Amino acid sequence: DQNSQTYGYITSTPKPHWSNIDLLGLIAKEFNIPFYFTTDVNSSAFGETLVRKGVKSLVYYTIGTGIGAGAIQNGEFIGGLGHTEAGHTYVALHPYDVKHEFKGMCPFHNGCLEGLVAGPSLEGRTGIRGELIELNSDVWDVQAYYIAQAAVQATLLYRPQVIVFGGGVMAQEHMLNRVREKFVGLMNDYLPTPDVKEYIVTPAVAENGSATLGNFALAKQVSRNS
Repeated sequence: DQNSQTYGYITSTPKPHWSNIDLLGLIAKEFNIPFYFTTDVNSSAFGETLVRKGVKSLVYYTIGTGIGAGAIQNGEFIGGLGHTEAGHTYVALHPYDVKHEFKGMCPFHNGCLEGLVAGPSLEGRTGIRGELIELNSDVWDVQAYYIAQAAVQATLLYRPQVIVFGGGVMAQEHMLNRVREKFVGLMNDYLPTPDVKEYIVTPAVAENGSATLGNFALAKQVSRNS
């Protein structure tokens, strides 16, 4: 909301030292050009719609040190007072985490998606950094269970054509099929969706290139309309 007094601010965030920072204002002081503000996942979502022909509705999740999500319908971001915070929705705890009394790493919520799935949760749950955890560890199925719940939530709330999962956690090749399998089980044929291999995917552009494409396209759109 460009009319908000905190437009361009990073407000509440689990990232240390970044709360209530006027990021856009700091940048605008240094350059005499117009600036606009959106999230990295919004840019990624927008970029993905540009490279996926015929896709008008899409949800994009980034799963890294945190979790963000952007949702698009007919070229417009879904969100009113601000961008969506789908990374902090609550999910049903996996029996593994119930047994080990692990409630996540989020400083704001117990049992939210980000606290249970983002990169820090791997070490918080096991005491081992994510890149050192064996591929046959049960922890990966726990992660996939939560990520699949995010896909179920996106399906029920937005009915998108495509759900894209990006970020470091999903960069591991074994994760995508785990998530797809969990999603199919959780949905249990409740709603018709496209083939899961076309519906739940990873980014079409490598190295977070979707965000770069999205930012250029959004800047061009703003320039054209101003």
